[in-house]
Order: sequence, then structure tokens, then C-alpha cells
Amino acid sequence: MTEIKKQITRFKKKFNFNSKKEVIDFLVRTFFLLSTILSASFIVIIIIFIAQKGVIPFVTDNDGIGRVNLWKFLTGLDWLKGTAFKSNLYGVGFIIINTLYISFFALLISMPIGVLTALFIAKIAPKKIAEFLRTVVELLAAVPSIVYGLFGSGLILTLVYNLAKIFGVQSKGGNSVLAVILVLALMILPTITALSEVAIRSVNKDIEHGSLALGATRTQTNFKVVLSSAKSGIFSAAILGLGRALGEATAVSLVAGNARSGPSLAFFEITSTLTSTMLQGLKETIGIDYDIRFSVGLVLMVVILFSNLTLNFIKKKVGNVDVK
Repeated sequence: MTEIKKQITRFKKKFNFNSKKEVIDFLVRTFFLLSTILSASFIVIIIIFIAQKGVIPFVTDNDGIGRVNLWKFLTGLDWLKGTAFKSNLYGVGFIIINTLYISFFALLISMPIGVLTALFIAKIAPKKIAEFLRTVVELLAAVPSIVYGLFGSGLILTLVYNLAKIFGVQSKGGNSVLAVILVLALMILPTITALSEVAIRSVNKDIEHGSLALGATRTQTNFKVVLSSAKSGIFSAAILGLGRALGEATAVSLVAGNARSGPSLAFFEITSTLTSTMLQGLKETIGIDYDIRFSVGLVLMVVILFSNLTLNFIKKKVGNVDVK
């Protein structure tokens, strides 16, 4: 113990600490800093790893096949012209459009449902019902992607197929844009609901009481005051929900249909996304058809980055608008 006290005394003198509390505060802050650096380093490691593989098709001869043209790759409307392993004519332009198109509609469906569900749980439902619904939402958020995919392939594909027949449209077993949208909307719904509920419950009670005191009804207060005050948190929920929609692979692959050209904009057409394209090609461990999947991964990270930046920009603009 004497030796430990001596070490602490030397440590305090070295860093000019006047008390034991300052030493503890310094150690805690250092621990937090190291934890933050460790967490942030993961994204750097992932980017470096994906980039090492992803740039190979564009800078090497690919065993005599030739380099992949970056511009044609980013703007192409066909995934592959020619036979795999014998062609370098890859294109993801239409897949980028498909991914953004599907994610937008999934978010468009899940956002209002999720926010209204969160408002009901946080402000309207009796306490016991609210606790039960909160548990259900948490369970839905914990369901693995493959389970959503199996649910989609077993039920949603059948519903979409029958719906297509009603409209007189031919559907390939229900595999379609609409099926992917419904599966993704279902998957991101609990995330949006849970985060929106936290944002709504964080609204200061004094704001609600002030609105009610001025003569507003409970419904008017909930929609015009509570939701308005929680809009920053709700947008954060939308950002995380969109991130999951853009990054989902397993469930999408089971219901998309793997379109090889596009873009696929009709609801009953088969489609493909960046993630499903990556997943369906990771069967080999060498060759251009394998390395190009990492290139698609780089494109996906860029798409997610710009999507998040766009939503954050809208979030800031909306946050600066005073609600009348």
C-alpha cells in the first residue's frame, strides 16, 4: 500500500494534480477518450478493409480480363454483360436507383405508422397497455433479419402475387419491388417507433401544460406541440431506420428476385439492391466476380453517407423553422 501511495504521489506531482479527485477525474476522462477512439477506429478499419478489395477491379488487369471502367460501373444499367469471370462490363447505376427508390418508399410507409404508434404509447395509452406495446416493439426490433425474410417469402410474396393477379399484372411468384418495400418497412418500423417514443417522452411537461392552459385540446397539443418539440429525435429515428433499410441484405435477397438490369420502378417488377447483389455473389473467394462485390460495398457506404447527410440537412432546416 505504501508503494502505491508513493506512485500516486509521483503521478500527481508529474501532472500537477492537487487532489485525489483530480487524479480520478483525469483517469476517467482518459478512459472515455480511449473508448471513443476505439469505437471510431472500427469504421476506419472497415473502410480500409473494404477499399483494399474494392479497388482491385479498377486498378489491376484482373487476370487478363481487363480493368473495370469506373464511370461505366457507376452508371451502368446492366449488372454484367457477358459471362462472369470472362467480362469486366459490370454496372451498378440501376442498382443504386433501385436501392434509394425502395428505401424511400419503405421509410414513407414506416415513418407515419411508427411515429403515431410512438405517440400513442407515450401519451395516450394507459400505463399497462403502453408497457405491453413497448415490450412488443422491443421484441420486433430484436427479431433477426432472416426471420423477417422467411416471413416475407412465406406470406408477403403470396399477398403480392395475389394482388398482382387482381390488377392483371404478371408477377414472378410475388418477388417484386413491392415485396421488398413491405419487408423493409416492417423491419425498420420498431426502430423508428422505439426512438420516436423516447423523443416524445423527453418533451418537457411544462410545454404540454402551457398548451393545455391556453385552451388547446389534448389532440392539438399532441400533434402541434409534442410532435413539433420532438421532431429532432424523430428525424434521428428516420436516419437510423433508413440506414437499416439501405444495409439490409438477407431479407431483401429472399423477396427481391435478383434483377440483372434496370432500374426497376414498377411495383410488381423483380428488383435488386446493393446489399442483395453483394450477398448473392460472395460464393467464391477469388476472381473479379468476387472482388467486384467489395466495390459494390464501397458504393453502398457512399450512398449511406450521402443519405444520412441529406436527412441531417433536412433535420437542421426543419429544426430552424418555428411552428405556428
